[in-house]
Amino acid sequence: MGASALAALLVDRWETPALIRTVVLLFTCGGAIAFPIALALARLLASGARPEPAFAAIFVSLATATIGFTALFFALCYRSYYAQWHAEPLTHLWAIQFIHTAAGAVYQFAVLGLRLYFPVGFVALFGGALMSLRFVRHAR
Repeated sequence: MGASALAALLVDRWETPALIRTVVLLFTCGGAIAFPIALALARLLASGARPEPAFAAIFVSLATATIGFTALFFALCYRSYYAQWHAEPLTHLWAIQFIHTAAGAVYQFAVLGLRLYFPVGFVALFGGALMSLRFVRHAR
């Protein structure tokens, strides 16, 4: 997923190498954390299933986990930036600010970040699902 983000950013001609590294690292970490969790989830959903439902389970699990964890990491980075203007931690106002900041970050990721998965990330998702099919179908 990091390679997908890098390719998309280079095509868009970003001119700030530090920000490119940050975005690529964010997408790489999201994909790396999501992969084993998605495999375990898909294995729970499709252990012993025919190839088609097993492929669907791994495809959806990989896509959902990768997008979810990357959005979570983006929201944490977003939150850490805006924390300097928020109320004291663990107060009622802080909780409201935390929730709204995180929701805004996830929305911003959905609008601006999801496009970095296409087309390279989608091809990688398809390939990863195919390669993981045997692992998901057969219980050990």
